[in-house]
Amino acid sequence: MVLPPCLGLKVIFTLPIVYAIQRTGCVGAYMKMIVGFIIVLSCVGGGFVLAHGKLMALWQPFEVLIICGAAFGAFVVANPGTVIKATFAAIGKMLSGSKHSKKTYMELLGLMFDLFSKARKEGLMALEADIDEPENSEIFKKYPAILKNHHVMEFISDYLRLMVGGNMNPFELENLMDVELETHHHEADKVPSAITAVSDALPGFGIVAAVLGIVITMASIGGPVEELGAHVAAALVGTFLGILFAYGFVGPMASSLTAINEDESKAFECIKVCLLASLNGYAPQIAVEFGRKTLYSHHRPGFQELEDFVKGKTE
Repeated sequence: MVLPPCLGLKVIFTLPIVYAIQRTGCVGAYMKMIVGFIIVLSCVGGGFVLAHGKLMALWQPFEVLIICGAAFGAFVVANPGTVIKATFAAIGKMLSGSKHSKKTYMELLGLMFDLFSKARKEGLMALEADIDEPENSEIFKKYPAILKNHHVMEFISDYLRLMVGGNMNPFELENLMDVELETHHHEADKVPSAITAVSDALPGFGIVAAVLGIVITMASIGGPVEELGAHVAAALVGTFLGILFAYGFVGPMASSLTAINEDESKAFECIKVCLLASLNGYAPQIAVEFGRKTLYSHHRPGFQELEDFVKGKTE
């Protein structure tokens, strides 16, 4: 049975997606990336097949070697070892997605409320034991998602320690926080920038592969027409692959990682605002409300929702 072209294209990229979703039962960050890549490949390959092209004509492993090998070599030359190592580590982050969700932000705000309440009742010095050994703290134990996040825990502990042991005013503390957050932002941006640079270079390396293919074609100029056609097709596939890898895969991966980093940076901004509000003398409930307002709408709990959560944790 021959499917109509429009129906055939629909089947080509819909069935793999449906199958993948059924296999996993959900579409998380990992599935979102896989589904996106399936759509790219299905639409490009499906459109080519429906236009009576032969998929095997696109199978040019030596072109892939030239393009990807040159891009990887340029990546190694352009970046220090720390960025190269962090880039490979970031693959796991892209597959797992952001660590933060509405639930984790509620835990974060609940933790800040409990810490501020204890400091208000017993004084800032009462937090010293909780800060020094958070894994043994009854307050931190109530919020396991936050306790497992090393960077967030370090940020909270460091600034609570400064508040407990120093006489820093809110302006000095805010300036110090801004410097640290800016450093964190620049450090986190190095990997997406490196991946974006590879994406920008891939079309150029595709042209390199195409030029080498034309060189091979010119060397065979006296051969059969079919052989010349195959060489020219291979050269054109080099350009095609360079552009496809850049805009269909590597570029979107860099954008995805940037979005994850921006999402995770919100946690630090939320902590900063809560700590400064508390240092300025606001009540714990008002201080965490300041932090709640900094969150993106899809992660921000409602006022009553957060209040009920906090009350449930303190009872």
